[in-house]
Amino acid sequence: MGNLMGSLKYKDPSTVEECDSTWVTDSEDDTYEGEEAEGSFSGCPGPSGPRRCGEQSDSFPQNYKEPRQPNEYCNLRFYLNKIPLVPDGIYIEEILSKWKGDYDKLEHNHTYIQWLFPLREQGLNFYAQELTQDEIKEFLNMREAKRRFLLAYTIMLDFFGIKLLDKNGNVARAANWQDRFQHLNESQHNYLRITRILKSLGELGFEAFKLPLVRLLLQEALLEGTLPNMRHSALEYFVYTVRARSQRRGLLRFAQRLYQPPENFIWGPPKRRRLPGVGVKGSRMEAAAAADRSVSQTTPPVQGRPSSPKGEKAMGSRSAEGPREGGPTGVH
Repeated sequence: MGNLMGSLKYKDPSTVEECDSTWVTDSEDDTYEGEEAEGSFSGCPGPSGPRRCGEQSDSFPQNYKEPRQPNEYCNLRFYLNKIPLVPDGIYIEEILSKWKGDYDKLEHNHTYIQWLFPLREQGLNFYAQELTQDEIKEFLNMREAKRRFLLAYTIMLDFFGIKLLDKNGNVARAANWQDRFQHLNESQHNYLRITRILKSLGELGFEAFKLPLVRLLLQEALLEGTLPNMRHSALEYFVYTVRARSQRRGLLRFAQRLYQPPENFIWGPPKRRRLPGVGVKGSRMEAAAAADRSVSQTTPPVQGRPSSPKGEKAMGSRSAEGPREGGPTGVH
């Protein structure tokens, strides 16, 4: 068995279309598909799953760790105010009661974000522990932890110049939006934080909060022009934290309507090659039959991506391993 497993080689995708499942189908009736459940996402971009594209889903992970005991759930215990974050020694209640509006502290401290918004992957603060599935289940059953998590989210939204409107996750500009948007447009390391926050929302029970925030950021970046430096991060990373394929398509279509110049929009569905013998109104069965007939004669080319629009400052591109956290420097 070991020799068989060792002999298998997996090739990483070389283009976005090989890795991204957003445009696998263009139908609109597949909101939150089964294969996009947590931990089994079918494409690279999206939630922070434990596997890379091309890895076997049933292979024994090389970085396997023994299951943690409940007293080792550092993220949960931090949110229950039982332990401080390391290395600063600060408890969650101190952050929630004293840090809102302290923009210098929120900007220049780089160790709290991994504790406030944990993920199932290691960040830059190696004192912070990755989430585990068991810890997530415990967290979701703790009303006190979820309440504090939501308060932490509102503090970060205020730091970005955004306010939370309701329990459904709807957001809008805050009263301080002009100063904070100017800062956010210039301080692009915060795009890493936004990606982390979005992914953590999905891990800890607030998946529905992603869509309103990403839509607002797309509108500010593409239509209002208040966050022009963010548009690549919003399109390359923020959109792909949303797990439901139909919601990602909706965000990209929304962005396409706002994007200038429209001919440079490269995040839409790949152009489809019409199969011989199939008309515009041909059925799926006819298309499949035509594909079978033509497969031995020709293989449709894999569509690559053109370069970024001229004059636009690129924030990096999604790699075959999925989206990095909002920019070229990796996980924040």
